[in-house]
Amino acid sequence: MPLACSRSLFFMVFIAGALVLGVSYYLEYVVGLKPCGLCLLQRGCVALLTGVCLMAAVHGPGHFGFILYWLLGLIASLGGTVIAWRQVLLQSNPVHELSVCATNLGELFASAPWMCVVRQMFKGTVDCAQISWTLFGLSIAEWSLLFFVGMTILGIYQLLRLVWITLQRPLSGESSHRGLVSD
Repeated sequence: MPLACSRSLFFMVFIAGALVLGVSYYLEYVVGLKPCGLCLLQRGCVALLTGVCLMAAVHGPGHFGFILYWLLGLIASLGGTVIAWRQVLLQSNPVHELSVCATNLGELFASAPWMCVVRQMFKGTVDCAQISWTLFGLSIAEWSLLFFVGMTILGIYQLLRLVWITLQRPLSGESSHRGLVSD
């Protein structure tokens, strides 16, 4: 039963991730908001988390497979948390401290190694610090941070639960249920 519960949780996380991706594409293509580099990195983390959860829901592996899938999902959500947290910090900084030059990401990846490009994105540009859309007083980066923190908490809880279940199993081949003693 716990594995079925884990499988349905993966499917629910997949649905949540697909909704987040759908909203991000809606804001980009319908509303007309242009995503910055950090927004695209966050979108990549959501896509990775969503893909891992879909694979886990469809695959339905054994106990250790679920631990591996939750670990991969946790890594994706932790990466998204760090990226969203950095963007929230950039949005709280004065704009005059950030670099004004923001080139196309395709040109950056073609001209420099990927680690340099990621480092340059984390330094921040004016595009990353602009708050162009809010809902209930929270920017897109803050909503993204809330989503990733929630997924991180869920992933940590599920990993701890699955590891606890693993540690409770007896190492020998005997059953963990006590037999009834008959008189």
